[in-house]
Amino acid sequence: MDYDLIIIGSGSAGLPAGMYASRYKIKNLVIGAQPGGALATSHKVENYPWILSASGKEIMDQFKEHAEVSGSETLQDTVNDIQKIDGWFTIKTTNKNLTTRFVILATGNTYRKLWVPGEAEFLWKGTSYCATCDGMFFKDRDVVLAGGGNTALTEALYLSEICNKVYIVHRRDTFRAEDIWVEQAKKKDNIEFVLNEEVKKVGWSMFLEEVTLKSGRVLKADGFFVAIWSDPSTKLVEHLSPEMDDEGCLIVDKRQESSIRWLYAAGDVTTNSNKFKQTIMSAAEGCLAADSIHEDILRG
Repeated sequence: MDYDLIIIGSGSAGLPAGMYASRYKIKNLVIGAQPGGALATSHKVENYPWILSASGKEIMDQFKEHAEVSGSETLQDTVNDIQKIDGWFTIKTTNKNLTTRFVILATGNTYRKLWVPGEAEFLWKGTSYCATCDGMFFKDRDVVLAGGGNTALTEALYLSEICNKVYIVHRRDTFRAEDIWVEQAKKKDNIEFVLNEEVKKVGWSMFLEEVTLKSGRVLKADGFFVAIWSDPSTKLVEHLSPEMDDEGCLIVDKRQESSIRWLYAAGDVTTNSNKFKQTIMSAAEGCLAADSIHEDILRG
């Protein structure tokens, strides 16, 4: 056995899990293809306790340093396969074959994109996939939000409390969201429904300035929020047949353990924390998973 614990994902859940595992003297390795995970790409973060304002990379660099100082090993690599044989996990990365007793899956989720011109070019400079994360950067400004599900409507309601104007662009004339959210949105004077429409492109000079629709209508805006869906990154373990919910998230118990013994999960990939996809929740789940593994080790 190479490690007691291998943590797959080097972001908001994986690095705190490594830190706590190290404090418990659990030999652990944190593997991630993208150091710092999704948060590391965020231009600015202002909703993490004690950090008033910092880039996502600055925060995740501190997470990584804290885990390594505590005793975690880190590896920038891609995990391609996980197998469980005779009670032990084998992990194959692009460059290594490893064995471990415990695994924490902390691979997060992937936001679905519209793939329209300008969307990617102005990521974090006008384009966002998380209103809770970035809404305050558009205080008293006009924004466009694309989507029609619960996430879209609840994010639009949140933005309506911050922004001057919120356009909800939806390709149908009815919403997939629950009626309660639709009715609340209709009551907001600064929310405008733009139905039977799709975003064609995002326009800018130095910053995002407008969103052009397929009909040719141009919405002047400083922010563009895409809220069409996100997919939990669970493909690595699907063949092990762990229990998952309808959205593809790993169902875990209060200890963060999945239905596969000794396979734990933390962060956006799980059903816990009411699926509140925030860094502080992912970090907490990672720490709890490590603590639960420590309990398992003590029990033998």
